[in-house]
Amino acid sequence: MNDETAALLFDVVERLQKNIAARDCPAIVVLEGERRLVLSDYDYLRDPRSAISFETRAAARAQEIQATRWVFAVPLVWVTTPDTVYSRAVSNHPLREGEQETITWMSFDGSDGVDYGRVPYTRRPSGEPVFDDPEMFAVGVRPAQAMPGHTLLHELFPNS
Repeated sequence: MNDETAALLFDVVERLQKNIAARDCPAIVVLEGERRLVLSDYDYLRDPRSAISFETRAAARAQEIQATRWVFAVPLVWVTTPDTVYSRAVSNHPLREGEQETITWMSFDGSDGVDYGRVPYTRRPSGEPVFDDPEMFAVGVRPAQAMPGHTLLHELFPNS
């Protein structure tokens, strides 16, 4: 990941961290091209249809501004097994055994390609979130269609 994309990642993560601390859980994408454009959607986690709709709109905006890089991030709850990672929408309910709250992100840069990662976080007894540093996956990732950013990527690059 180059410096410009890393700076964009930190910008998106900071925006999402502020929302999570305020008990909001939007999906956020920042697109950079002819100009910088920030989009968010509070219905993203409601259902797959809302998620696809937001990512499709984001792809259209990315094409309008001729985006050369972007970062897409969503708060999710992860359950990691030896073979895979499952995720679900965040909620106000307590976490179950083996669950971890995380900001799941995907980045794209025209010169570097696609990266995936997460920002795990825990909560103090007061409910205040405590965030770790962003992690980038160093192993091959095969994202499912439900992975945040998957539709955006395929709308922009249909043959990928």
